[in-house]
Amino acid sequence: MITVVGMGAGAPIDASVTAGAELVVGGRRHLDAVRLPEGAERVVLGPLAPAFDAMEEYVAGERRVVVLASGDPGFFGIVRALAERFGPERLDVRPGVSSVAAAFARVGLPWEDAVVVSAHGRDPRTAVRLCRAHPKVAVLTGPGAGPAELGAALRAAGRVLVVASALGSAEERVERVTPAEAAARDWGAAVSVVLCLDEERALGAVRTVAGTPSGPAGWALDEAEFTHRDSMITKFEVRALALARLGPRPGDLVWDIGAGSGSVAVECARLGAAVTAVEKTPDGVERVRANARAHGVDVHVVHGAAPGVLSGLDDDPDAVFVGGGGRELPALVTACARRARRTVVVALAALDRVPAVREALTGAGFGCDGVLLQSSRLAPLPGDVTRLAATNPVFLLWGVRPPAHSEGVCQ
Repeated sequence: MITVVGMGAGAPIDASVTAGAELVVGGRRHLDAVRLPEGAERVVLGPLAPAFDAMEEYVAGERRVVVLASGDPGFFGIVRALAERFGPERLDVRPGVSSVAAAFARVGLPWEDAVVVSAHGRDPRTAVRLCRAHPKVAVLTGPGAGPAELGAALRAAGRVLVVASALGSAEERVERVTPAEAAARDWGAAVSVVLCLDEERALGAVRTVAGTPSGPAGWALDEAEFTHRDSMITKFEVRALALARLGPRPGDLVWDIGAGSGSVAVECARLGAAVTAVEKTPDGVERVRANARAHGVDVHVVHGAAPGVLSGLDDDPDAVFVGGGGRELPALVTACARRARRTVVVALAALDRVPAVREALTGAGFGCDGVLLQSSRLAPLPGDVTRLAATNPVFLLWGVRPPAHSEGVCQ
């Protein structure tokens, strides 16, 4: 049997937990914090494979092993790896208080509505995008993805960072800082977790289901749900297919280029993605911001003309929607395709520009497909009868970056 004991963020563990253990495995600070049974071997936990190899003989001989871990070892912890190697039936897990629970407790906030993301040994961009998109995020940090790196990436996000270090120890510190302040400091290795908060929405609404928000009940909202100018808005039929091809999800970054009213940007944000909307007109910028506020989402709005302004955007997007562009549209699509990690979707009304946009997508190595969308909506007539009112036809083209091993593209 392997007894897995969580410690660090809560009360000290009972000495009886290690009683009778013939092998005790854990980080150096965990091993130093407990009294080992006389004669017990100890393994300082670093890379998992050598430690697990050392445990194999004890487990096979049904000799008692204790593994010491931080907080709740079943929450982004060692329980997963132990279960995969030895089987969950061999584990006796005794969780402590997780660093996330302890950090929220220290600042007096509930956290059933928090998004929790691990940046330890993972691409930190996912954590940054979740912090941009959601009002309450807990980030489990790691080398290269600590408070300084998060702060540098979130300077313009309007967030407060709560940096919790050495939780449960005599050196515990919990500090509220701005992203700029976080970016300017060397935090060392004692950081346990970073909370990223939009303080105006930190309490949040009462939730029934914990964790990442489940997403909206509906999408492709009616145009009346947005402020727009002279019906200059992506119609909901077009928006529905565009959203399906963009595939926005939590942890993604989506660009909406030529955002206009921002209807596509807002809908992507409602589905959990971080969104940057690029709009060249000052009144358009304010319109996008107003629509984002009205729908309770965060959209980072950049005032400028694409493609030139795109060079100032540091993070490459997963998906791009292009809803504006005149003669420069092919060059704009090419610039977006160079940066997009997954897909580019283009809406256009001019038949003459379809071949050039397709060439821009395929020339960038994307598989290309598209449709002409024509729809007629029900409209009332005098006498309590109904007619069909045709909307303007729109071409929707999309390019999908093939997997690395794929050869060739759709022509």
